Parts: sequence; C-alpha cells; structure tokens
Amino acid sequence: MSIKKEIPNTLTLGNLLAGCFGIYFVMQGHILWASYCIIIALICDFLDGFLARLLHAYSDLGKELDSLADMVSFGVLPTFMLFHLVEASCGTQCSVGLFGFYKPFIVFSLAIFSAYRLAKFNVDTRQSDQFIGVPTPANGIVIAALPLILEFQPEYSDYVLHFKGLLIYSVIMSYLLVCELPLMAFKFKTWDWKSNQIKFIFLVFCVAGLIFLKFVALPLLVASYILLSGVLYILNTQKK
Repeated sequence: MSIKKEIPNTLTLGNLLAGCFGIYFVMQGHILWASYCIIIALICDFLDGFLARLLHAYSDLGKELDSLADMVSFGVLPTFMLFHLVEASCGTQCSVGLFGFYKPFIVFSLAIFSAYRLAKFNVDTRQSDQFIGVPTPANGIVIAALPLILEFQPEYSDYVLHFKGLLIYSVIMSYLLVCELPLMAFKFKTWDWKSNQIKFIFLVFCVAGLIFLKFVALPLLVASYILLSGVLYILNTQKK
C-alpha cells in the first residue's frame, strides 16, 4: 500500500491514541484532560476523512479502523467520563431507593449503543451522504463540553452535575445513536451556496454560539443539529 493511503490511517490511529490517553486521565481523576483528548480525537477524525477524500485514499481497512478508533474515543471514553460525573453528582441517590447503587451504571448503555451504531454504519449503504442516527462524535462533543463548563463556566455547574439529568441524557442519546432518523452529514461534495446553504447557515450559527456562549454552546448546538435534521426530514417527507 502506498504512503499516500497510509496518511489518513495514521490520523485515525492518532484518534485512537487520544482516546486511550483520555481513558487513562479519567482513571487518574483528571477529567478535564480527558476532554482535551476528545477534542484532539475529533480533530484527527475530521482530518482523516478530509484527507482520504482529498487524496482519494479510501480503503476498507481505513473504514474499519475509523470505526474502531471512534468506538474508543467517542464511545468508551465519553461513557467513562459521564460515569465519573454521575458518581460526582449522585450524593445520597446512589445509596437509597430501588437499585440506588447501580443507577450510575445506566450510562454504560452509551458504550453499548455506540458499538451497535458504528457497526451499523459500516454496513448501511444509506449513510454515504447522510447519517442515520446520531454520529458518535456528536455524543463525544456533548460529554467533552461538560468538564470544560465546570472548569471555565462554573456558574452552570448545577446544570452539569445534575444526577437525574445525566442519566436521562445517557438513555436518550443511546436511543438517538441507533434510531432511524436521517441527519445532515457535513461532507461537502461541492462548495456552492445553492446546494449547501443550510449547512453554511448552521455553521455560522455554530460559530456565533461558541463566541457568545463558549463551552455551554456545545451541547445546545448538538441538540440544535438533531432538531434541525428532524425538521428537514419531516419537510422532505411531506414534499414526497
């Protein structure tokens, strides 16, 4: 195999390595550094796909490797981060009531459904120009934002360290990962305004949100992305 085809795979392995380091940091209690690892993994994940398209360096190996890396960086790592936050927020709720001690383990549904979603993606031919179900990096973005909010925008801590809210999020996101909802994929085949205007407008909206709300914007933008995709799906269905 030529060196050109190995460039995207090298970045994919960088994604995987960032995920491994992130898990290490969670185990050491450094959850903020785990967030930085997810950000690095996201950058590698974007660049490997971008360069694969630019260099025409597609391969079945690269596709499988990408899913394996994403499982670690956007499936296992975010799950352990969320588990850490749930334990930090549960208080007496983990010691009283029905299944109190076991409640935090609900978040491991994210790892299970991430694996199912990634395996489904590899065999689903409908996902060449759109996603069916929420992509795992979107879940990674939301969870990576939480320690960043705690560190740099502590006034929102009560919203982040909300025991029931975190558990509800894990259940809802687990479903959204594998549901049959078509979502926009930001894979630009052309750069003309007419065919990409919704994507361009949403990207501008994202930049504005990050400028004004900083890290708090990240979960809101992911929610907006899902809602917008749902609205577009309903409108397109009505047209047919």
